[in-house]
Amino acid sequence: MSPSRPHELVVREVPAIEVVAPDAWNALIGDDHPFLRHEFLHALEASGSVSPATGWVPRHLILWQGSALVGIMPFYHKHHSFGEYVFDWAWAEAWERAGGRYYPKGLTAIPYTPAPGPRLSLAPGVDARAAREVLATAWEDGELSSWHLLFAEQAEVDAWRSARPDLLARYGVQFQWQDRDYGDFDGFLAAMTSKRRKAIRRERRLVADQGLTLHRLTGEQIDDVALAHFFRCYEITYLERGRHGYLNQAFFTLLRRAMPEAMVLIQARLDGAPVAAALCLQGARTLYGRYWGSEVVADCLHFEACYYQGIEHCLAAGLTTFDPGTQGEHKLSRGFAPRLLTSLHHIDDPGLRDAVARFCVQERAHVEAYAQSARQALPFRV
Repeated sequence: MSPSRPHELVVREVPAIEVVAPDAWNALIGDDHPFLRHEFLHALEASGSVSPATGWVPRHLILWQGSALVGIMPFYHKHHSFGEYVFDWAWAEAWERAGGRYYPKGLTAIPYTPAPGPRLSLAPGVDARAAREVLATAWEDGELSSWHLLFAEQAEVDAWRSARPDLLARYGVQFQWQDRDYGDFDGFLAAMTSKRRKAIRRERRLVADQGLTLHRLTGEQIDDVALAHFFRCYEITYLERGRHGYLNQAFFTLLRRAMPEAMVLIQARLDGAPVAAALCLQGARTLYGRYWGSEVVADCLHFEACYYQGIEHCLAAGLTTFDPGTQGEHKLSRGFAPRLLTSLHHIDDPGLRDAVARFCVQERAHVEAYAQSARQALPFRV
């Protein structure tokens, strides 16, 4: 490789997050995105949850300008489409049935984490358009069939589409709670219609009437016993579907060791003993609900542990947004508004690209109609 000019942007792939200094990585990402933190990505890799053996091959993209690290972007070579939550299995099947090779593909996302956030983070003053052009060389060398940008923030999506008009856009919907100066949970309920307000209060009473109590543990309060119980519950959720969870116990142990201040564990207890748990992560403004499981079958416990407790925590901690995770129309009636999300896709083969483009256009109309219908069904007083 010829020497680079002092102000030229140079991209390098690194095979593990540990190659990058944690302080240098974290300095670029802001304070509201725990999943992009070096500690989170390192826990995934160090635990083996993300590795070639699980179909995730780290190839993180690092931008340098002279001797300065000025940009970072998580990047993986994927050998399947598990753990992504923007499903392209049909694309892969169609292409391979036609004799093509869909895997490996390139992926910029946070493994197993459908939480919107930044994907490309740049230092101030860096030419963002030039950075995107340089980064694109990582998936245009012929080794990969495609590149997929998942759960990026809308401003970043718009910037990528401006820099690379060839990228295909695909739309989806998630649900999100926003604080509207409610003050407390009663203030939140007061903004709802009488019918929904009564229904939520009835659900919360029903949980209490079953003898269940809810407890929020943060940071160092999450001890070995609490973490082990949580993991048992997390595994139950997956074992009910006939498989193990994507994440192993070592991951959660490393996470607690590296970033305990970002963890919020909601326990449900029966006769003083924990029987269910939901683990959230928090940034400076946002609570992210992610992992849940229960050893008991109890009416409305999931709603209480995964939604109402999270809303109460946001109101108590001064967080303005609660992202409770992907899917679930049942979130709508509990005050979580629909949010349109856009994923971007580079498809190398022209024939497959045209077919995917037609699919995305057709799908968009259905997604936008669904989002509009969902907005009209929100339970708030006009």
